[in-house]
Parts: sequence; C-alpha cells; structure tokens
Amino acid sequence: MLKVQDLMTPNPVAVSQDTSLKKVWKLMKVEDHRHLPVINRQGELTGIITDRDLRLAMNSPYVLHERKEDEHLLASNTALGIMTDKPFTVAPNDPAYQAAEILGLHKFGALPVVEGKTLVGIISVTDFLAQFIVEQTM
Repeated sequence: MLKVQDLMTPNPVAVSQDTSLKKVWKLMKVEDHRHLPVINRQGELTGIITDRDLRLAMNSPYVLHERKEDEHLLASNTALGIMTDKPFTVAPNDPAYQAAEILGLHKFGALPVVEGKTLVGIISVTDFLAQFIVEQTM
C-alpha cells in the first residue's frame, strides 16, 4: 500500500511565525512555493500559509497599493497574522489514500506531514498527480 512518505516532499521550506510577509511573498513568488508550513524554534508545526492566504492579505484594505507604506506594511506584518493555525496533518506512515481523501474533501492543495508535532514533509495534490502519471506510463 502506498504511504504518505512515498509521495511527500521531505524537509519542506518552512517559515517561523515571525517571518515577515515580505519574505513569505518572496518565497512564494520567487522560489515558486504555494504552501509554506509555519514552525516554531523546535521544528514543531504551528500553522500553514497558502498562496491564497497571502493574496487575500495583499488585497486587504490595510495594504495601500501603489504607496510607499506598502513596503512597511509587508515588512512589519508576519506569518502569524495570516497563517491557518492547527492545520489538518498526516503522518509519514499513513496510507496515501487518506491524505488524498482529506485533500479532496476539504479542497486543500497540500497537507503538512508530521511525526508527533515535528514537521517532516509536505504532500500536495501535485504529488498525487505525479504518481498518477508514473502509474499510467508504466
């Protein structure tokens, strides 16, 4: 049986709660990440930020587009303010189909993978599509 660990991306890029939105934006835009787990100093998962969360924050009435203050607002607001805390998670040894069910049921793009509270990976819809392609071309 296919397990989460067979499909997940191990050691994903993550941010801390005090990471500025400017850095979150850069990681998502420049490095092409759509989901960023949020961890504490011990590497324990505390939340997740999606590209949608960031878009909603950037389109907030508090962000004064085309103004000098935008830079300040992005630099002074942090991941804590826009993250989803206590996200759904899966464990590396969970059956992959369970992760797929959660993704489909809740229309999530990705799930953090944890051992206890420690972030060890991330599994996304893209990982399942890649597996499907492999299986269909064998």
